[in-house]
Amino acid sequence: MGKTGLTLARALPARYSEGMDDVIVISVQDRGRVNLGKLVEHDRYLGHTEPDGTIILEPAEVISLTEMKLLADGVLMASIAESRGHPERLTTRDRSKSPRF
Repeated sequence: MGKTGLTLARALPARYSEGMDDVIVISVQDRGRVNLGKLVEHDRYLGHTEPDGTIILEPAEVISLTEMKLLADGVLMASIAESRGHPERLTTRDRSKSPRF
């Protein structure tokens, strides 16, 4: 990191440096790449840039279009919630005659 890293770390205002024991300097490599190293906790992130240049990374999960449509179906979700709220009403299905693959 050298002097630049130390200078930048010391230049942080107190409001940013208090309680931030893991503050590191991130250098942008050629082609805009950065190594976040030990900062990351997830595999995928959504990212956007604020007007002041701040880069925001938000943990993300990928779901299929089918799952997204099912989750957006309010009637289906209400039905599932109702069933979960009354497990005594659930019935089993006899699958003994179902084809096996």
